[in-house]
Amino acid sequence: MTASASDQPLIPQPPSTVAALRQAVAQIAPAALPAFTRELDQAADQARLGSDLGPLRRFIAHWAVFVQIQRLPRLASRFRELEAQVAAGDADEVRAAAAQLGRILDEAREAVSGTGGE
Repeated sequence: MTASASDQPLIPQPPSTVAALRQAVAQIAPAALPAFTRELDQAADQARLGSDLGPLRRFIAHWAVFVQIQRLPRLASRFRELEAQVAAGDADEVRAAAAQLGRILDEAREAVSGTGGE
């Protein structure tokens, strides 16, 4: 049995660098580029003001997870469905959807940190 096109990554997971993530976002989710740029500017300002690279590390970690999810069309679609359920569901639906979102995010974090066993 062959995998459908929606099961295949649109692009390989890029290295966790600002330049590589920017290129990946531009390729697979161009509508997110303004947010990427705005958040990068904020992280850079915070890092400069605090003389701490933590904000830039958090920025890179966040966007690496974003790319990990968005590069997989079926997973990205499911993620958006769950986000909509959280925004508009009743309490039980919100809890269930939030738990599923958490699992997706945890798996994406594992994958980009290299501990996902892939």
